[in-house]
Amino acid sequence: MAPKSQKQKSSAGQKKPKWGKTKQTLPDREETEPINMESMGHPEIYPLVLTTQTQEIFNCRIDEDITDEQPYKLIKKEDIFADFQNRAAVSDFYPVKKVIQEYPGDELLVVYDKDFKYGLNFYLIGTEEGKENYLNSPEVPEEQEEYKEHIPEDVYIYKPPISKPWVSLGSEKEIAEELIKESTKQITYMISRKRSEFGAPIKFSDQNASSVKDAYIECTAYPDRQFALKQLEKDVGMQVVPKVKDTSTQTRWTYPKNAITQYYPRELSEEEKETFGQSKPLSDFLNNTCISVEIALQQNEIMNTFIDDWKCLAEEESSFGDKTDTHLKEYQSFTDLHNLTEKMITSVSWHPTIYGLIAVSVAVRLSLEERVHFSGKLLLQPSLILFWSFSDPIHPQLMLESPDDIFCFKFCPSDPNIIAGGCINGQIVMWDITAHADRIENIKTGGSRSKKVTLKPMFLLEPDSNKEATYIRHCAVSSIENGHKKVITDIHWLSDTFEINRLGAVFENRNGICCQLVTCSADCTICFWDIRPQKALTPQLIEKKKEEHIEIPLDVPSTFLHLDLSWKPLTKIRLSKGETSLDHCPTKISLSEDNLLYKAQDKILAQSKAVKAEEMNPYHNLEAGLANHLKPLEDFCTKFFVGTEEGGVIYTDWKMERDPETGRLMTKKPMSLYTIHDGSVHTVQRSPFYKDIILTIGGWNVAIWKEGVMTGPLLQSSCAPKRYTAGHWSLTRPGVFYIGREDGYIDIWDLLEKTHEPALSQNICITMITYIKPWTFSAKQQFIAIADYYGTLHILEIPWTLSHPSTNEVSSMNHYFEREVKHLEYVEERKKIREQEKKEMELELEKTKVKTYQKSKEQLEAELKMDYESYLELEKNTLINLGFLKVKETMSFMDL
Repeated sequence: MAPKSQKQKSSAGQKKPKWGKTKQTLPDREETEPINMESMGHPEIYPLVLTTQTQEIFNCRIDEDITDEQPYKLIKKEDIFADFQNRAAVSDFYPVKKVIQEYPGDELLVVYDKDFKYGLNFYLIGTEEGKENYLNSPEVPEEQEEYKEHIPEDVYIYKPPISKPWVSLGSEKEIAEELIKESTKQITYMISRKRSEFGAPIKFSDQNASSVKDAYIECTAYPDRQFALKQLEKDVGMQVVPKVKDTSTQTRWTYPKNAITQYYPRELSEEEKETFGQSKPLSDFLNNTCISVEIALQQNEIMNTFIDDWKCLAEEESSFGDKTDTHLKEYQSFTDLHNLTEKMITSVSWHPTIYGLIAVSVAVRLSLEERVHFSGKLLLQPSLILFWSFSDPIHPQLMLESPDDIFCFKFCPSDPNIIAGGCINGQIVMWDITAHADRIENIKTGGSRSKKVTLKPMFLLEPDSNKEATYIRHCAVSSIENGHKKVITDIHWLSDTFEINRLGAVFENRNGICCQLVTCSADCTICFWDIRPQKALTPQLIEKKKEEHIEIPLDVPSTFLHLDLSWKPLTKIRLSKGETSLDHCPTKISLSEDNLLYKAQDKILAQSKAVKAEEMNPYHNLEAGLANHLKPLEDFCTKFFVGTEEGGVIYTDWKMERDPETGRLMTKKPMSLYTIHDGSVHTVQRSPFYKDIILTIGGWNVAIWKEGVMTGPLLQSSCAPKRYTAGHWSLTRPGVFYIGREDGYIDIWDLLEKTHEPALSQNICITMITYIKPWTFSAKQQFIAIADYYGTLHILEIPWTLSHPSTNEVSSMNHYFEREVKHLEYVEERKKIREQEKKEMELELEKTKVKTYQKSKEQLEAELKMDYESYLELEKNTLINLGFLKVKETMSFMDL
């Protein structure tokens, strides 16, 4: 049978020429050694990625065959070899084929890595000892598990034992004495047979042993009196165990009864009061204790005597921490390996409701002249927004297509499936990914024991499906003629609490969802957009649309079909420079309602659940709220901050006013304009803790402003060694913000520690940082996304000292801002005083000059004569004091 099986194998290899390409790649995979976790102290663990198809083959499906109670599966070695023969290099066990072949046992242990501790969703234990240790491991109490979570990973570093030469200490002699040696000589027997009888047939038969002589020998036992065995040594072990007895006692309350006791105050009679008032011991006691009581009362008013100084000292130390605890730790990185063109990341945004999902927009790294030169090639390359997941750092989960490169985009606060972005050509693009929501919302929490939220694999794609990426086309694009003429640099959703009209007046939102956008562009304009149709659809318009027979692709939702190529801005604002005909070029804007979006995560989750419960999505019926009556909102702040390309910070109003001469609508003049930065402003952001504190970054410096203070910035840093390119406030600490530089470093500012320079600088990459976006995963874990110029997205974990504020940090920062405001007011008052003094001094100089010019000749002679007489008087007194003149001589001297 063996030759036949060999022929079958050889013939099978000849009949399949289509596997020739895979056979060429197999040697490369065999040469690579399996990757284990030796660096983490577990050389027997090999991480694996098991797809859903492999899980079904080996009956190890997540949440079905593998649960939280039994997160492992024993797989036979024969089944894995059969999978190698069926799928060859496509098998998920192929990277550890060498480990499986060398494994001594029959069953291998595969464990589900729920928390991605070793980087992938499964791992294989490659030794029998490791398998036994895992299956027979002692249970750890919950308290110890929670305690282990707080211990940092870098405290204990595993070091393998090093073999040393054996040194004899005399133990081999004891072993030699304990060995059992044979004292009797062994007897040797030789059995021979004739050569002619080799190979002869042998017949066995039964016979009676008693009938044949010498065929049965009985060996009976008998005592030998001449031989005696003496016991020389005996090893005996004993253990003393005390007797333990458990007893308990409990007092039983057999007779409950309700009882009430009332105490009456003891009152003194009038006679007793008089005697006590006139007693000398009482007056002496009061006089002696009066001073100490007054001192104690003063101390209670001055300071809190019950405060724990040691506890406060520990809080201050933990808030600042050691330098080793303040560095950002690399967690993961994303790079689009499938797109070989040189692209940079222009904007980053975390998904508001799905943990572990982040979206980035990419653009080609070309200047304006290079774009014009390579315009033909750029049309063939898709402009995308990539959705990355923590579970798959190589393949993007979704790709949103756009007509041109996206430089800014935002998720809708009311529905995260609605996305708006701004292109380099000035168009606004809208996407609706509701059809793909089920694919990306596979989020589950951990077991009932631990309250910590864990990231599960949201996208485990098959190898065949990975080849075809998921592209999503846009729903609508704004009109090119009526929109921006240059690149859109910033975009914001207006809050769902209000809406504006063409004049900039504020009204109550009729739909109850975010329906309006605001954008700014390099064409010196700020535009407000409304995604709702300008007029309600009448039956005549509906019939007219049906007659047009507009064909919509199947993969494009019709949510914003009414906006496609006809979307116009609701109102346009130009920031005039005043005397000249030129306008300011806005780059970033910050509205007064932006700080509300930081704390709207719970609201987004509630709205997303409500949308799932209802049949109709509110964005699919935008005409419903147009019939409602507009209710104006009073005392609403319509002012906002604008950062310009020239480095200026403008505080202006979006309300329009009519020109008294022409009657045309025009924007109001800016309320304040300060040119603080020496470069283009790329960050204008409100603090998530104070709605009136704004951070602006541009050029080589940073500034912090307070809304309502028109005298200047509260804080202005000195010039940095490298140009700043990105920045963002901390989401949990009021006095911390992050700034990216063009040399790949990130500056971490902590205003409680230093206000004149960054508290820490850390290198992240070798090129320019283009965007910074922090994200709170849980109360114990925070991440920060940092994008660079080469298209790599770095995810770093924020340490405890930079993510957890101290008890009084909010009030301390509030006092700091108040002190800076008072300092600005004092400086402004001193400026006014100095100007007034300067004016008074100038007036006095002018008056003296006028008096000198108006004097006559006689007045001048009289003044000269008075000066001469005063000089003579001074000379006389000086000579008398020196003793050179006497009184008589002075009389004659005066006569002269």
